[in-house]
Amino acid sequence: MSRPARFDRGHTDDLLTYLAASPSPYHAVANAAERLEKAGFRKVEETDAWDGTTGGKYVLRGGALIAWYVPEGAEPHTPFRIVGAHTDSPNLRVKPLPDTGAAGWRQVAVELYGGTLLNTWLDRDLGLAGRITLKDGRDVLVNIDRPLLRVPQLAIHLDRSANDGLKLDRQKHMQPIWGLGDVQEGDLIAFVAEEAGVDAAEVAGWDLMPHPVEAPAYLGRDRELVAGPRMDNLLSVHAGAAALAAAAATADLPHIPVLAAFDHEENGSQSDTGADGPLLGSVLERSVHARGGSPEDRARALAGTVCLSSDTGHAVHPNYPERHDPTHHPRANGGPILKVNVNMRYATDGSGRAIFAEACEKAGVPFQNFVSNNAMPCGTTIGPITAARHGIKTVDIGVAILSMHSARELCGADDPFLLANALTAFLEG
Repeated sequence: MSRPARFDRGHTDDLLTYLAASPSPYHAVANAAERLEKAGFRKVEETDAWDGTTGGKYVLRGGALIAWYVPEGAEPHTPFRIVGAHTDSPNLRVKPLPDTGAAGWRQVAVELYGGTLLNTWLDRDLGLAGRITLKDGRDVLVNIDRPLLRVPQLAIHLDRSANDGLKLDRQKHMQPIWGLGDVQEGDLIAFVAEEAGVDAAEVAGWDLMPHPVEAPAYLGRDRELVAGPRMDNLLSVHAGAAALAAAAATADLPHIPVLAAFDHEENGSQSDTGADGPLLGSVLERSVHARGGSPEDRARALAGTVCLSSDTGHAVHPNYPERHDPTHHPRANGGPILKVNVNMRYATDGSGRAIFAEACEKAGVPFQNFVSNNAMPCGTTIGPITAARHGIKTVDIGVAILSMHSARELCGADDPFLLANALTAFLEG
């Protein structure tokens, strides 16, 4: 029997707010944590001893967040139900020596992060966000959310072949300008420190990234589409946080619902905050032990655990339909997609499909199937990494979008809340 929907278009309205307020992974986890706090969750420190009390808890580490809810009566061997996602998006990242320039222009030296669709960053008004680390070890979030930077494209008069095939040199052509005059060492960080209200002499490190300042927005004649930045994969982080908060309000949960939002998926997940790091395993193990569990209890809990790895996928592009599988055509507003790849670029198998289909049926949500064209390489997600690292049954799902890895992506306006409803039904078991 299907359950009444928890989320509607108001969820999508809140997603636009969340996207705009989350220009970096650090902001994304801070804003997700704020939503969980309002639902009664409390932060626990990794350096503290953990107790086995019931209720909602979460851990923050850099750009990663692990949150979980221990229901009344949970045993040490109670399995987990996990929604996995990632907080990072392909973009530009400020280098350790950021001040550069040429021909009287002051520029910011940037490195390319992940599989960035480079041309989408040209001629956009960009802000600057991330975190600065002070000498005393404190991190300070920074969000300069106004036009500050711009990566200027070469005029067509100076490159008559630009429309026949634009080729960008990753080192020379992607450095944004931010002013005029001579290059001054330390200038950018001094400016950022002033914006953050701290003494520049106290800044010991930084993780900063430009971001488009154009606001997310509804699009289309009937506002049936949403355009915005970082949907890959903050759309899933936002839906997962909403689903966890909703599941925590459910009585008699048979599992322990978990949200695992990792950093660094776009460059391989190999970090202390990535899916290929120890963070999730450590949190799950400590949760078992805090409830008086043994290694045997941990093994039993993981044996019954299921993870839905939620990430965006490809909707069929109307201008390039030949790039997609001819019999699998995910469409915007058709519901979440189930991702399958027999070479395990996605972790879904037949039994995983049954789990997701059951959750969608209970939520009253339609779902679609995604398979790559055999002639095209298939992407991957945190799903196979989670399955292999922890021995957890994992299913890859998501929302179909266009313009993946662009500075501004596009999805159906109904799909975010359809995903959130399916995730809630899954976490509720």
